[in-house]
Amino acid sequence: MSSFPILSAAIWVPIAFGVALLMLGSDRNPGLVRGVALAGALAGLLVTVPLFTDFERASAAMQFVERTRWIDALSAHYHLGVDGLSVWFVLLTAIITVFVVVAGWEVIEDKVAQYMAAFLILSGLMVGVFSALDGLLFYVFFEATLIPMYIIIGVWGGPNRVYAAFKFFLYTLLGSLLTLVAIIYLYMKSGSFEILDWHALPLSLREQVLIFVAFMAAFAVKVPMWPVHTWLPDAHVEAPTGGSVVLAAVMLKLGAYGFVRFSLPIAPDASHELAGLVIALSLIAVVYVGLVALVQADMKKLVAYSSVAHMGFVTLGFFMFNQMGMQGAIVQMISHGFVSGAMFLCIGVLYDRLHSRQIADYGGVVNTMPKFAALFMLFSMANSGLPGTSGFVGEFFVILGAVQFNFWVALAAASTLIWGAAYSLWMYKRVIFGAVANDRVAKMQDVGRREFWMLVAMALLVLGMGIYPKPVTDMTEASARALLEHVAASKLE
Repeated sequence: MSSFPILSAAIWVPIAFGVALLMLGSDRNPGLVRGVALAGALAGLLVTVPLFTDFERASAAMQFVERTRWIDALSAHYHLGVDGLSVWFVLLTAIITVFVVVAGWEVIEDKVAQYMAAFLILSGLMVGVFSALDGLLFYVFFEATLIPMYIIIGVWGGPNRVYAAFKFFLYTLLGSLLTLVAIIYLYMKSGSFEILDWHALPLSLREQVLIFVAFMAAFAVKVPMWPVHTWLPDAHVEAPTGGSVVLAAVMLKLGAYGFVRFSLPIAPDASHELAGLVIALSLIAVVYVGLVALVQADMKKLVAYSSVAHMGFVTLGFFMFNQMGMQGAIVQMISHGFVSGAMFLCIGVLYDRLHSRQIADYGGVVNTMPKFAALFMLFSMANSGLPGTSGFVGEFFVILGAVQFNFWVALAAASTLIWGAAYSLWMYKRVIFGAVANDRVAKMQDVGRREFWMLVAMALLVLGMGIYPKPVTDMTEASARALLEHVAASKLE
């Protein structure tokens, strides 16, 4: 394995390009700014390629590890590494960043350099979250991701952007304060910020429950789980297209990742004790929020609520404590990154032309935008969980795991296939089919070359993962099994 610091490069290369863009200044030469932004995104993706090609698939150990002294007084280290549970999220972040830069290419005309810089810096920070093996380093990256997204929503968002940005910031920050208390407690208990040391820490059930609740306060908001999900639709509706794509595709995964890196391995007995609560909240998200999505008049709100339902599948998979459910949850997270990102890109294409997200303002789009209609159909099907698309694989795995766990839980979880088809395809039918709704729709132009190839690339990812999910399942299998064995071994003797 190469001694090159791949994870550091994945974090700091996009951040360096983002800082360079801020220094370059804004709108005197937007073409140069966009070129530099794309170069930064592609460089950030290029340095992550060895994570896929050189990854030891049979090993559950941390790989590509980097460790340097950071804050000696606190025994904190700049400690990075990935295993099968985190490596795909680094790759996902790098891939989505390229799409976001391309999506804003001709659309963003105001403060272009700051817009692109915010996404590149956010990309590096999110990679930092997924690769940090030091608790303090994790917390710094985890909280720092709030700042670029807050700016993206607040500056380039819709009419109510300030309200949505504040709600996003306050919800996620307040939950994180309890997590900081838990991190400090674990440091006092172990004398170290090493996350892997915390996994082996002997804790009483009472300590574990309190730590589990403290971590859940941050991670449940970030996922977001019902009932702390209400910030997400507001944030999505007001965010620019790129903001919605990153929020859905990557930022929601930070909370779910927190469960597998912190809650489950540090507090395994509490995880078993409180699994019923998490499963209940997950099923409410899957069933109730799916029904809420069905009645939305705004396309972005509909996809935002569908994200809550799909992420409910993820938390359900984690807390059934079987291999199928755990791997299904990881696959579902990666798939949701591609599918929800693609859905928001499609809605962005429509919004750029009509400046409306209301379903009622559309109708008959297939008559004027046939290429777009074909691609949007694929992503709507994937959002419904159609076999052959990535949306099916994770949900199928989790439902199989649920059957092993409890038939009635599986039955409730499987209902998402019905609600998913209902809200996705009903929206598609009203927007795309029928007679041309009005003169504004009649004048809409089909996707240009940039939009077409961007959506085709996303379609290939969705279909590729749906038809051949083996690269994802192979890389996650050993780490998922090791985590389940750790959680099964009680710390209470």
